[in-house]
Amino acid sequence: MSTTTPTGPPATKADARGGQRNTQRLNEIGLIGAIVVLFVVLSATAPGFLSVTNQLAILRDAATIGVVAWAMTLVIVAGEIDISIGPAVAFSSVLLAKATGEWHIPFALAVLVCLAVGLLLGAGAGFLRARWGIPSFVATLGLWSALRGLAQYMTDGLPVPLDANGFLDVLAGSILGIPTPAIIMAVLFVVFLFVANRTAYGRSVFAVGGNAEAARLAGINVSRIRVILFATTGLLAAVSGLLLAARLGSGNGGASVGLEFDVIAAVVIGGTSLAGGKGSLLGTLLGVAFITVIGNGLVLLGVNAFFQDVVRGVIIVGAVLINVLLSKRNGARSA
Repeated sequence: MSTTTPTGPPATKADARGGQRNTQRLNEIGLIGAIVVLFVVLSATAPGFLSVTNQLAILRDAATIGVVAWAMTLVIVAGEIDISIGPAVAFSSVLLAKATGEWHIPFALAVLVCLAVGLLLGAGAGFLRARWGIPSFVATLGLWSALRGLAQYMTDGLPVPLDANGFLDVLAGSILGIPTPAIIMAVLFVVFLFVANRTAYGRSVFAVGGNAEAARLAGINVSRIRVILFATTGLLAAVSGLLLAARLGSGNGGASVGLEFDVIAAVVIGGTSLAGGKGSLLGTLLGVAFITVIGNGLVLLGVNAFFQDVVRGVIIVGAVLINVLLSKRNGARSA
């Protein structure tokens, strides 16, 4: 009796998964190296970069991107996109200011209302995608426009002051010397890391991103996954809006302009594929750090604010190109 060595699709799939992991590891190692280089260069060229005050500022700025980036990672892993983040954050800050001021809603209830509205708005975009098949880019583009316009309309384009509040003071301040937003970002990171890697929901998100039809045939409720994903981004955008309001001491309909692009850039730079099915929260964490350090360094170096957008655009395109080249190389090796 002759024996045969198993070959074919199972081995090919295993090789592909191994290639993806290798690509992700290479990307993360490269990001760590890039961040180290940035620290060395900026410490030598940007006055005050290594000061404790500036490093704490970097942590606070990182939270602005990171709080929403964890949810965005899962959205993009699922093969979707959400570009409504910036206006959603601004709208949540305005809603809090209006609720506690003009509408005289008790502060605790106003916070709950902001979080609930954020969740429902996100779920609405997810429902449009899941029920009627509207592309997530189009659904969230509509939400982007509506929320930005509504926030500006509610405030006449002016900041709405917030009354002094102990809870807001905590959100805007520090705990044991660490900015509160950075602590919230870290806690949420641990939660999302567990959800993505240790739960059936997390595995379902990756399955939907890899092949939505195959996931559906395997018994995964794809529509429910999509609604939950966008509801989560809406909820975390509301959390970020509360942090913004606490930091500014007001609700501002014109705030967080371009935040969605920083968030998406951090996720993509971290190695998450825009095609879906592949991504890493650790990579996103490094992407957040990379984007934040660059932004901080450009400000300290006195680079023109408009040119900073040029730098970000080059970084996004460069990161996607590197990921594509790494994926092709590993794919060729696995073939």
